[in-house]
Amino acid sequence: MRAKRVVVTGLGLISPSGNSVDAAWENISRGKSGISAIAADRFDTSDLPCTFAGQVAGFDPADWVEDPKDLKKMDLYISYAIAAGTQAVQDADMGNAPTAPTRKGVAIGSGIGGIGFIETACNVQSTKGSKRLSPFFIPGSITNMAAGHLSMMYNCQGPNLAIATACTSGTHMIGLAGRLIASDDADVMICGGSEAPITRLCMAGFGAARALSTCNADPQAASRPWDAARDGFVMGEGAGVLVLESLEHAQERDARIYAELLGFGMSGDAFHITLPEEHGTGAFLAMQSALGKAELQPEAINYINAHGTSTQAGDRIEVAAIKRLFGAHADKLLVSSTKSMTGHLLGAAGAIEAVFSTLTIRHQTVPPTVNLDQPGEGCDLNFVPHQAVAAPVDYVISNSFGFGGTNGSLVFGRYAQA
Repeated sequence: MRAKRVVVTGLGLISPSGNSVDAAWENISRGKSGISAIAADRFDTSDLPCTFAGQVAGFDPADWVEDPKDLKKMDLYISYAIAAGTQAVQDADMGNAPTAPTRKGVAIGSGIGGIGFIETACNVQSTKGSKRLSPFFIPGSITNMAAGHLSMMYNCQGPNLAIATACTSGTHMIGLAGRLIASDDADVMICGGSEAPITRLCMAGFGAARALSTCNADPQAASRPWDAARDGFVMGEGAGVLVLESLEHAQERDARIYAELLGFGMSGDAFHITLPEEHGTGAFLAMQSALGKAELQPEAINYINAHGTSTQAGDRIEVAAIKRLFGAHADKLLVSSTKSMTGHLLGAAGAIEAVFSTLTIRHQTVPPTVNLDQPGEGCDLNFVPHQAVAAPVDYVISNSFGFGGTNGSLVFGRYAQA
């Protein structure tokens, strides 16, 4: 059986850069940072090494969840996913699509899931006792419930799945959703990632691991991928969701097509729980596999939306992997990290970056890497510093790499009939 072509027909975003696709893209393409000091009404940061993050602003879950009682049953990461998923479904104009429920599926990943719900429940148990725990603690915090809620909302009786592969979760969900469509297990997949990790426990945990930037005096300058002064990543929160369809299904309903999902590659470092392998073998293998599935030569790629988290080792090693795969063509690539403006959304990062990659093709504009004043050692590609550039973009790679050595790469291309 010949694999079906897979296209992107809907996009949704809740992010530090904006709570809609249009708002976020406008800010990202202008190089505007969404990173700021953690709001005082969230939690006390006085004893934390990092006191800032890429926060979602102006978001009210009640605007997206129909029954107010349901809000007590879900962590914030679920609300973010519902909002981004609703946007994507509406953007795809699925309301009148004659799609059988069994041919619609949902795949939403999260690296941590309902950490806020878990933190609250632990505090309740330790101060008030187990009998005061909410009966919705478990269903409100487990990692598959974002997918579960969206499946119920849109009567998706096809594949319903969620994976937690750290910072690669969103990318893996999009890639696997595409494969389900390509293999005829579904016609439509609502897919992506969601994360709400800006909690006191989570910030303290990553701070204890010395993973976070401590540039507390100037939060907007803290996320600086590839810059010599980078000192760790900046936590972010939000959700990115795409609607994927088989090309035949999209054509039958005359859907608008943003781009085509051409390839997906995965790999494992098999090296260290947090550090990537020195030569970037895992990243190299994931990108190589994605290109192979897309049946493209490296020279076809115009832009890479890099993992680029602003860590000393990770940034340098991703560059090494790019050079290893692309050879002389690496010097012709445009490479940028939108995390310089959003922070790192962990399991949702690959999903919102897939949205930005799709928009790069649609608008023929490459978003910048802000705060890149002095490239660090080994960081010598064209990272689109400070300002977006207009450029012909036919093919894009979006990279995600996570703790445990889990890697994923997606290839998106400009949609063509033939």
